[in-house]
Amino acid sequence: MAKETKIRPLGARVLVEPKEVKEEIKGGIYIPDTAKEKPMEGKVIAIGKKRDDDGKEIAFDVKVGDAVLLPKYGGTEVKIGDKTYQLVREEDLLGVIE
Repeated sequence: MAKETKIRPLGARVLVEPKEVKEEIKGGIYIPDTAKEKPMEGKVIAIGKKRDDDGKEIAFDVKVGDAVLLPKYGGTEVKIGDKTYQLVREEDLLGVIE
């Protein structure tokens, strides 16, 4: 049995699982992945440790499980097993969906 891989983001980074967009084909036209817009929403999976200028740990504005808005072209795509995640700085997140 394979051991599940876990990632703990470093610094003020957040690991986000992008929301899957349902593909709709209308009129028999196929749109390739490269032409599709990336998802703008996602779920926070893990957070790092944010520190102030004195090195003291401070709280994030988001927590694991929050639904967030992602920048369209920001962060780093990370593939773990068969899932794809976005690793972004907390300051690059656009908002929390409440």
